[in-house]
Amino acid sequence: MIETERLILRPWTDADREPFAAMCADPEVMRHFPATLNRTESDAVVERMVAHQADHGFSFFALERKADGAFLGFTGMMTLKTENPLQPGVEIGWRLAREAWGAGYASEAALAAIRHGFDTLGLEQIVSFTATENLRSQAVMQRIGMTRRADLDFDHPAVPEGHRLRPHVVYAIEPR
Repeated sequence: MIETERLILRPWTDADREPFAAMCADPEVMRHFPATLNRTESDAVVERMVAHQADHGFSFFALERKADGAFLGFTGMMTLKTENPLQPGVEIGWRLAREAWGAGYASEAALAAIRHGFDTLGLEQIVSFTATENLRSQAVMQRIGMTRRADLDFDHPAVPEGHRLRPHVVYAIEPR
């Protein structure tokens, strides 16, 4: 578990599944993904994150607001899958429910996850990537001190050719 002033990054619980499914069914939240997810698909994502936590000791953690215990989404790190051209490595990512946008939660949680990655896990580099048009996520990457790595940009292999979301930009950060 990782804590910040306002947030808790913690392992997933069964109680997170319903609000996570609602978030993944929201077309605005999923705007920079090829499709929204149904309940079965969102539950499968949770299962992958739980398994990653068990295997690696870290994951995209459930994100909870301390003040009221509200589930806000996820933030954390995952090892890169073999189909990702940036692997081997570790990515930082976030996805927040729309009502949590604009409050600085993504940046606050991501900074805590980066500190954990470098100070506790001993990582040498953390990357983040998103669809070229996802300017909000790129702004978070810049706010948390990541550096744009145009030399690593790629067309995401899981997105169909010709799709507007296929081109991806990459940011990276190393320990200071």
